[in-house]
Amino acid sequence: MKRYFLAALVALLWAPLANAQSDQSNQPAAKPESSTQEAAQKTIQVQVNLVNVLATVTDKKDRMILDLTQDDFRLFEDKRPQTIKFFSREADLPLRIGVLIDTSNSVRERLHFEQEAAVDFLNEALRPGQDQAFVVGFDVEPQVVQDYTDDTDKLSAAVRGLAAGGTTALYDAIYYACKQKMLVPQPTEPYLRRVLIVVSDGRDNQSEHSREEALSMAQHSEAIIFAISTNNSVTNTAGSRTPNCYSAGDKTLLRLAEQTGGRVFFPFEASDLASNFQEIARELRSQYSIGYVSSNQAKDGTFRTIQIETATKGLRVRARAGYYAPGPANAAK
Repeated sequence: MKRYFLAALVALLWAPLANAQSDQSNQPAAKPESSTQEAAQKTIQVQVNLVNVLATVTDKKDRMILDLTQDDFRLFEDKRPQTIKFFSREADLPLRIGVLIDTSNSVRERLHFEQEAAVDFLNEALRPGQDQAFVVGFDVEPQVVQDYTDDTDKLSAAVRGLAAGGTTALYDAIYYACKQKMLVPQPTEPYLRRVLIVVSDGRDNQSEHSREEALSMAQHSEAIIFAISTNNSVTNTAGSRTPNCYSAGDKTLLRLAEQTGGRVFFPFEASDLASNFQEIARELRSQYSIGYVSSNQAKDGTFRTIQIETATKGLRVRARAGYYAPGPANAAK
């Protein structure tokens, strides 16, 4: 009798415990708190819109200003103030350089000087193991004569092998170089400085793409355009270029450069090309890198303007005019 009583008592006590264990086994296991936090952090990192801007600062005499700090800058996106999160002097960031040389009939007389100046520039500016460059010659259509490499001998041979002839497809050359060689699908670490050096008279009589399409592709790829005008038909009496003396081709080069944060050089003589290339190389070693998280986190693919100012009056900041926000609408076509 005691045996049956004990068995019944054990059964009564065990039943609630067994049911509780069964209920717990049917519930999903709780995720560790640290894993949940890491996942949340990763989600935030993907959603944040980090914008990198390279800037050059000069005084009224066009001399580089190299001693500014983060507190010296004010940055606006679509006229709204933004908080600068990252700031540094970025002379050491890797470079990706595209050298685009106009080989149409209109530049035949100066081509040799252009080639030698470009070769000297590549030998001076390119750091083997860190920087890379490619060379495109263009007349009727763009042609890559040397793909990305840090071998200056190969680049020099490609530049010197260019021959003049044909009409000019400047916009197609810029569009092609930016889309095929400089467009980066995902942000890189470290940030790649992408630079296009265009040697041309700025005239175009052959392109399928328009000037604004070429500019838009350059902005999508975050390429800075430096241009050296080979148009020497319009100068003032002092032998220099003023706004009243700009040709239609010069104005094209100016728009492409100013909107992407670069500049245009107007050599009076072919021999001045070398100093122009040297000035570009110097500027590439004198840039500030400014990073901010946009207060507008919409993924709408729209173009957003960027304005950078300094606390010191009289200084000029040269940087790209804006960028395309992420989103399906900004996919390059």
